[in-house]
Amino acid sequence: MSVDSSGIRMVLRAPQVLRVLVSSQVGRLPTASGPLALLLFARQSLSLATAGLLVAAYTAGMAVGTPLLARAVDRWRQPPVLWGSAVLSGLGFGAVALTGGHLAGAVVGAAVAGLGTPPLEACLRTLWPSLLPATAVPTAYTLDIAVQEVIFVVGPLVTLLAVTLGGPAAGLVAAALAQLAGTAAYAMAPAARAWRGVPAARHWAGPLRVPRFAVMVAGVVGVGAAVGSIAVAVTGYAEAAGDRRLSGWLLAAQAAGALAGGLLYTRARPGGPGRLPLLAACLAVGYLPLLLAPGPVAMAGLLVVSGLALPPVLTAIFLAAERLAEPGTVAEAFAWVATAFVIGSAAGSALAGPLVSTGLRYGLAVAPAAALLGTLVLGAVSASDRRDHGGARPDGQSQPRRLKSR
Repeated sequence: MSVDSSGIRMVLRAPQVLRVLVSSQVGRLPTASGPLALLLFARQSLSLATAGLLVAAYTAGMAVGTPLLARAVDRWRQPPVLWGSAVLSGLGFGAVALTGGHLAGAVVGAAVAGLGTPPLEACLRTLWPSLLPATAVPTAYTLDIAVQEVIFVVGPLVTLLAVTLGGPAAGLVAAALAQLAGTAAYAMAPAARAWRGVPAARHWAGPLRVPRFAVMVAGVVGVGAAVGSIAVAVTGYAEAAGDRRLSGWLLAAQAAGALAGGLLYTRARPGGPGRLPLLAACLAVGYLPLLLAPGPVAMAGLLVVSGLALPPVLTAIFLAAERLAEPGTVAEAFAWVATAFVIGSAAGSALAGPLVSTGLRYGLAVAPAAALLGTLVLGAVSASDRRDHGGARPDGQSQPRRLKSR
């Protein structure tokens, strides 16, 4: 892949790309700001003990709603689904803000906010084949994944600013407004309005009907568990070091590593099915040095290294999802990948918590162990895919789906 034909500059200069990329990122800010806004609201209006319930309800709502909404996108069009879901999610955030300390109402509102989260991530990735040459699609995947790291820096800052200026409820309102504004800008883009899914016979299982795709989703859970465990383990490390504020800087270092890894990977040639387990193995190996738990400066450096492989792994996963999904299910396939990652992240966080209490290195060991399990599963999928991947071209890139547009 040459930089001139499919590099970042070429991708960003393509018509509409910058608009849909930026608007999608703005619309996805609640992915990072929503949980923090719910936590801060619960601490003020309810109790710290119930804060986890609101975040759990929000996450569970997203896990259920994202594939269902993406399936609706595959069946119909993007804008109606995005508008409806953004309004529903906004009403959920608003309901939480208006509960006045009523726990049941706040939990229901948080679940609705998560359930209605617009499937912008899946929608954006279905647009790339219609906006870019086939050789540039992998670069667009990697760029999108790398830029997502900015969400986890900007999102919490937006929440903290809103809460400082307007109180805990303002954080929820800011999340809803950012989501609605980003979704609106994306949904009104000509490319989003013109996109049509591939007409196909529908099955209740959607893309999960394909065994290899279903197994790959299980592997993604392992990758998500590795990433989710790190936040908890790093918090434990910071507490052991005597300064909880270190956790924010250390996690920012890992995000910086992921951003750098994604930008560097845009220069790589797209690999075939065999590249996925190799990249996943690199992710697992990158977590191993964290077990040394050195001083804060060295730990920050190790976290930068541990983040490098994440965008390449996710890029390979999304390319495999596009290749394995049956026609007419590609948006839902992308949504299942995102959902599996979220579920794995929650599971990794839950597992790392008690282990960190037992011993810091036990908590840090969750990431390489989970990533290794994910690597083994993805390796099995890759081996099967290599035996029969008629949809891949000689350069290893999948054939792009042909989309109907007006």
